[in-house]
Amino acid sequence: MDSSTSFRHSGSMFTRLLALGVGLVLYGVSMAMILHAGLGNIPWDVLHQGLAEHVGLSVGTVTIIVGAVVLLLWLPIRQRPGFGTVANVIVIGLAFDAVSRFLPDHPKLLVAIPMMLAGIVVNAFATALYIGARLGPGPRDGLMTGLVARTGWSVRVVRTVLEVAVVVIGFFLGGTFGVGTVLYAFGVGPLIQWFARVMRVDRAVAGDIAAQATTVTDERATC
Repeated sequence: MDSSTSFRHSGSMFTRLLALGVGLVLYGVSMAMILHAGLGNIPWDVLHQGLAEHVGLSVGTVTIIVGAVVLLLWLPIRQRPGFGTVANVIVIGLAFDAVSRFLPDHPKLLVAIPMMLAGIVVNAFATALYIGARLGPGPRDGLMTGLVARTGWSVRVVRTVLEVAVVVIGFFLGGTFGVGTVLYAFGVGPLIQWFARVMRVDRAVAGDIAAQATTVTDERATC
């Protein structure tokens, strides 16, 4: 995309679908990088990995199943999925499994640390890209924003409650919680905001991106 062209003015459906597809694939890739580094997963992936340990399915497959279950939870809070929501459920898990076979498990720290850090950066870029496409939030993000609308609680509170719950459950099921989880929680929000500015995402959409990305985003960045 030309640096003089803003994301918000590139509104063709082809451009948005391309951004969605690339963003979702890269999100799955980043998940695999962070998980295989073995230093702590993305909060929801602590749960996905823990469940996978017990049901005998791949983490990618469990990610798809959990996404579908979370999507069903939209019904009582009257959230409406978009095309991007359904694509999110399917594509991220498939991309995760496709990339995982090529990544080492629990590499040495000299490999694990750069892999984890690169995964966080790629995740932030992917998030800004697919949410900026404006074709529907992911199922977990939609659950969060729906609960915010229904309860009147802040994004920070709802996000924190959801992520603490899935991390605790996932940890006791055998998922990996560690420094990577903490770095992700504190680092991904500012990175997403930076990528949103670079891509010149519409300011209102950028606010949604920031709010959906992290529990430590400013309280004013609400959906």
